[in-house]
Amino acid sequence: MKIVKTVLCILFGLMFINAGLNKFFNYMPMPKMTAEQMALMGAFVKISWLMPLIGAIEVIGGLLFMLPKYRALGAIVILPVTVGIVLHNAIFEPSGLAIALPFFLINLWMIGDNWNKYKPMISDSKTY
Repeated sequence: MKIVKTVLCILFGLMFINAGLNKFFNYMPMPKMTAEQMALMGAFVKISWLMPLIGAIEVIGGLLFMLPKYRALGAIVILPVTVGIVLHNAIFEPSGLAIALPFFLINLWMIGDNWNKYKPMISDSKTY
């Protein structure tokens, strides 16, 4: 099971690193978009700092996710991105859920697997 987890985490991380780098270098072709998706993308482009921020989060989160020592941090860093991907696919491109949901579930699995590392952040003790 440890080998499966390691392989999935490396693939997960590489996928997000690739997606993040694409936001900076635009080397992957864009799929056909509906008018609604084009309007949404136009809004993202108007907010000029948004796509570089998401790209940086994807690259950093993907790198952290691949390293066992930092996987718990990477899983939390990348969680808002995976939630956004699932919501976007659920609303605009339901066929993309076949890829988005497994990635979201892998992310949740790693959060659950590292739950003890998060406990100090949410415990009632006032050690700050």
